[in-house]
Amino acid sequence: MRLDRISLYAQTLLYILGGMNHFWHSEFYLHVMPDHYAHPEALVRASGVAEILGGVGLLVPATRRFSAAGIVLMLIVFFDVHLFMLSHQRRFPEVPIWLLWARIPLQFALLAWAAMYCVTRRTPSAQRPLTY
Repeated sequence: MRLDRISLYAQTLLYILGGMNHFWHSEFYLHVMPDHYAHPEALVRASGVAEILGGVGLLVPATRRFSAAGIVLMLIVFFDVHLFMLSHQRRFPEVPIWLLWARIPLQFALLAWAAMYCVTRRTPSAQRPLTY
């Protein structure tokens, strides 16, 4: 199996399982939800559904770019949660401080990984070897 396929399936699994986790452990997600959001329960459920749909959408070539763009936007929005947790560290004693900081570069890596599918497009001409 090619590395790009493995990468795609790994990312798909990450978002589908991550989205399901919003329902399995919704109390954790409610706990980390910034105070300035109204309707946190609805946002936790909506973000879980968005992650699941984004992951499934990556598998379908016709929706891959749209799903990847949605994941990128979702990850950008999630920065607010990470920054909220960093600025309210005492509220989250169960999360080591190093992990709160490590999530920021990890978020950039996840953004880059998803963005890779926003710009990558296979066309028949791109698959042919170059001839001179």
